[in-house]
Amino acid sequence: MSQPDLFTGSEAGAPPLAERMRPSSLDEVVGQDALVGKRGVLRTLIAGGELPSLVFWGPPGSGKTTLARLLSEAVGAEEVAFSAVLSGVKEARAVMADARRLLQYDGRRTVLFVDEIHRFNRAQQDAFLPYVEAGDIVLIGATTENPSFELNRALQSRVKVYTLDPLTDSDLLTLLHRALEDSERGLGGRGVEVDEDALRFMAAIAGGDARQALNHLELAVAVAQSESEGRITEDAAERVAQRVAAVYDKGREEHFNLISALHKSVRNSDVNASLYWLGRMLEGGADPRYVVRRMLRMASEDIGLADPRALEQVAAAALAVEHVGMPECELALAQSAVYLALAPKSNALYRAYGAVKGEVHDRPGLAIPLQLRNAPTGLMKEIGYGEGYGYAHDEPGGVADMECLPSELAEAKFYRPGRDGWEARIRERLVEIEKRRRSGSSDR
Repeated sequence: MSQPDLFTGSEAGAPPLAERMRPSSLDEVVGQDALVGKRGVLRTLIAGGELPSLVFWGPPGSGKTTLARLLSEAVGAEEVAFSAVLSGVKEARAVMADARRLLQYDGRRTVLFVDEIHRFNRAQQDAFLPYVEAGDIVLIGATTENPSFELNRALQSRVKVYTLDPLTDSDLLTLLHRALEDSERGLGGRGVEVDEDALRFMAAIAGGDARQALNHLELAVAVAQSESEGRITEDAAERVAQRVAAVYDKGREEHFNLISALHKSVRNSDVNASLYWLGRMLEGGADPRYVVRRMLRMASEDIGLADPRALEQVAAAALAVEHVGMPECELALAQSAVYLALAPKSNALYRAYGAVKGEVHDRPGLAIPLQLRNAPTGLMKEIGYGEGYGYAHDEPGGVADMECLPSELAEAKFYRPGRDGWEARIRERLVEIEKRRRSGSSDR
């Protein structure tokens, strides 16, 4: 057996795993049941031998290219695929002319699959119109961009737009397991076991993209084989996914020890120590712009909404630093240091945003709820954009009974205010909002 390529994860000369594991039938497609499930609209159409011109709109790795190929095969059509990035309208016209002749002399239809169709400008898209209208071709376009904005009206009126959602973590797990079990196309028989936690991690970080999930799996297996490891743990999967961060060092160790001392003194509400360490830095020649940037961080990280004015104080000091410089700005910085030290402390905002960052990192592609999506066009309204939106100003207390988080995070509570300073009032406000929301829900 040839050795895997650690850069691609594939054996030399073999297509990538994501390509090898493309579904070979509609029954293997996951995550798009509304379109090609047992009662899916497209499956129903092709069962009757029909395949209209259409555009698939969805994120990368959701199956647009695969569906186009499978639909072409299902109706026995000739498939011609090209990318709008690599090919131009001239090539498209030549393909469509060939398709017209094939239909006239052989009675066979041609499916023209145009990947990234939005890359053609609106005038260029007009080239497809006469061939679509005449039935010479079945046009299947794929786009990651909103067709309402990227396709001209004439083309929109002649194609049906179908939306593909990002694959769920469950969908991706199905694909990953399939790849591990398939010894012909996949990674079966490689002698490498993958922990379920590792697979769940791969699914979570893929952001609904099947290609990313399979690429990650392939690379992890290749690394495990190269290191003679027979098992891939979650930690090993995370190491494969890590990106090397550049190290940036601007100064001596003492420089960072001083700013650490200032930050920790402020956090501990020690006014005298805060002033002392600030003086050590300024008198030692530290850039006041660096100092004030760090103090802006302190205002949000260690105080936050316990005293929202803390950020205003430091922002004013930042203006002084920019407009008058040293030594005139030193008292503005000292005033800020004292204010920060005396302010009530809370890291609730810091923890809340840290939790959000972790969630976004682990699951970057959660779908935006339909009720929150903008719907400036008829097409977008037709597919449900904006449906269920509650205008808060029309509701008692200005709170609508409406979920604003992705469904997977419906119960998430990122921000938990403390009990000191302004956050005590925020806690009361959050309780009031929740009561109004529950009241609105019970009234419906």
